[in-house]
Amino acid sequence: MTELNNSFSINSEKFGKNNVINILGRNWALIFLIFMLILFSFLGKNFFTLNNFNNIVLGVSSLLLLASGEAFVIISGGIDLSIGFVMGFVCVTTAIIMRDLNAAGYSPFISILTGSLVGLLLGLIPGMVNGFLVAKLRVPPFIATLGMWGITNGLAWRLCEGFPIGFIPLQVRDIGNAYIAYFSPKKGFSFFVKPELTERKDILSLLKIIPIPILLITLILVIFAFILSRTKFGQHTYVIGGKVDAARRAGINVPLHLIKIYIISSFFAATAGVLLVFKLNMGVHTQYTSSYELFAIAAVVIGGASLTGGKGTVWGTVIGVLLIGILDNGLMMMGLPIFYRYIATGCILIIAVLIDQFFPELVYKE
Repeated sequence: MTELNNSFSINSEKFGKNNVINILGRNWALIFLIFMLILFSFLGKNFFTLNNFNNIVLGVSSLLLLASGEAFVIISGGIDLSIGFVMGFVCVTTAIIMRDLNAAGYSPFISILTGSLVGLLLGLIPGMVNGFLVAKLRVPPFIATLGMWGITNGLAWRLCEGFPIGFIPLQVRDIGNAYIAYFSPKKGFSFFVKPELTERKDILSLLKIIPIPILLITLILVIFAFILSRTKFGQHTYVIGGKVDAARRAGINVPLHLIKIYIISSFFAATAGVLLVFKLNMGVHTQYTSSYELFAIAAVVIGGASLTGGKGTVWGTVIGVLLIGILDNGLMMMGLPIFYRYIATGCILIIAVLIDQFFPELVYKE
């Protein structure tokens, strides 16, 4: 009886230790994120403020969309290198349409709506082509999307000729830089409409609460997180990424599903391109879109996805993006040069890959 109790005690102790290791392994990115928040709150002046957190989420808004779309592709066992320049292509084309319609005398509403919808539709085309090449013609995802990377880069460059696209309706700026609520010590709360303030001290004391673009992005993420975790489409995505032969034997239409996956990736990139127009009040290329796909892939992997497919979550990707954004912002507020961001992100990415390599059972799906 004593031996049985001792055995039970040892097994319970091992189970408890394994449980702790599993929890730490699965949530290491979230734990590190919390650690950075605490660290930068002490080391960075004005880091822990509402305005700074608004700056962080607005700064990573494009990356958040790109990485979330990339998560679908990586979970399915592929990769999409074209998303950064798809975003740039959509950003430029959307701004051009808005500018030309506005110059032709159409109302700002028609100009903005048409430009946004056409930009979104054009942004789906690269995803369709990528999906067809990968699923039907068996072109490796790296090569197919790298080719689309070059095509969308060239098209965007030709359209804007290397210059920003301006002279779009002023309402674009108002929408893109609006907040759900404002609080002024002088005038109290106001919703959606920024209070008119004239004195400098009143302007500086104005608190802005939740940017409208972030509200839209959050809605999109909730919808697609539900699709990935709670629908048959999401289950098939994990199965295809885990073992494609098993997916075929289970009767899943793998080629059609992969085409849909790459269209979803392009949809996120196109949405990021449209929102970039609202954010910057112009259409831009290259400067704001190069290397985005690399940071998106890094965020997905840091968030718990495996490059071999079959693992990952949308919310894990969100944590990965926020980790990169807070790291960037914190280092900047400490006065450190920007290249430290790349070094730190690279180190964190290597840690994430090592965790997946040596402890694959610690990474789980939704």
